[in-house]
Amino acid sequence: MKYDITKPVAPTMPNLGKGTECFKLLLSQTSFDMHAPLLPMLSPILATKISQAEFQYPSGQWLEMCGQQAALIADSAGNKGQLGLLVEACNRDFRQEDAEELKKFLQYQKTCKKRSQSKDRPEEVFPLLRFLPADCSKPGYLKAQMACQEHGGLTTYIDLKEIEQLDNLCGSHKQVTQMLRLMWDREVYNALRATIDGITGSALLRTNLTISTTPVRARQFFKYNLFDGTLGRMVFSYKPRGNRDGKIPRIGKFNDEFYQKLDEYLARLDNCKGHYVIKPLNKLIERLANDVAELGDLTDNDCLWDMGKRSLISAWKAGCCMWALNNMTWSRSMGDVVEWLVFHDMWSKYQVLGDMLKDGDTSTAEASKAIPANMLDDIKGNTFSEQQLEALRVSSGKSKEGTKRQLRVWVHRGLIVFNEQTNLYTKTEAYLNRKC
Repeated sequence: MKYDITKPVAPTMPNLGKGTECFKLLLSQTSFDMHAPLLPMLSPILATKISQAEFQYPSGQWLEMCGQQAALIADSAGNKGQLGLLVEACNRDFRQEDAEELKKFLQYQKTCKKRSQSKDRPEEVFPLLRFLPADCSKPGYLKAQMACQEHGGLTTYIDLKEIEQLDNLCGSHKQVTQMLRLMWDREVYNALRATIDGITGSALLRTNLTISTTPVRARQFFKYNLFDGTLGRMVFSYKPRGNRDGKIPRIGKFNDEFYQKLDEYLARLDNCKGHYVIKPLNKLIERLANDVAELGDLTDNDCLWDMGKRSLISAWKAGCCMWALNNMTWSRSMGDVVEWLVFHDMWSKYQVLGDMLKDGDTSTAEASKAIPANMLDDIKGNTFSEQQLEALRVSSGKSKEGTKRQLRVWVHRGLIVFNEQTNLYTKTEAYLNRKC
């Protein structure tokens, strides 16, 4: 393993060499201290441009580039706002197209109000939106997904400046965490309403999501969703508190030359359509899966291994995005980034939520203690006394008063026999043979 996430120091970000020029271009417009924290956030933004394309994961499953979720976590005044600059730079086309679509939709709504009781009421039209607003209801989100599906399975994108906005995205907190899991899995979402005013329909959920938040808010949000898959699906990128150096971070100028180069890369993503198998990437993921399993064995941590499985998929999708940006060509530098993304995600999660994850998911461990035990089998040896069974019952949380009755039942069923001379019980041959 190249990275040790058991240390408090963040894994060192690799040099962005051949094949990672687009990522390097975007990060050139941000301050140096934000390069590592922002790198994991780029794939969910860029991969939204890819549609009608599937890539084969090492498991054999074909996956689209939708469903990517990433959270930028830093303390207040930690320069998280620089993420918004990159989001807007990459989604200028979405902003313009969405504005035109909303203008048409507002005109349609005005017409409907005027002709609400008229026979010539216009047919319902819902705008094709790609950059969804933070304040989006569940019916509105479903309609947006249906519109994108009708246009060839396009992916929508959501950027939230605060993690609290998630609770307003599609209803309550419980509904949102369910929706996040469905988005990541690209599941079909169905809705049936009894009235014509309700939204009825179904659509595959194709959405990429980025969030900015602080460690405190992240801990509050994921407190009750540590082990249901919500946390594992969300890539964490944590920026530790830096030194008080008194320097103001500098950002780029976002000039015409920058946008011209960026548009060239975005065009490559738009043109990426079809089915692809990236063998060098899949081979790398196979090796990293073994590294993550080894890390779980070294730390004896099942939670680490469980989260690592999804960290592998998220990093693999970032690798697919880099491959498309690099004219469908793989390079060693891209592999270095993919490997770093896997371990940086797990390191970030434990830096923010480590104390909450240290005991793992204990629900099944506690439940397994309540599994009914074969008390006759738990008694060592073939011959035992009443006192032995009594002690076993007490250690199992049962009352010692029920010992005599339990012995009478075992004798009646032919499981044991009683020797009056020794006052001992012996397991019968029928019972022992049945156990074999």
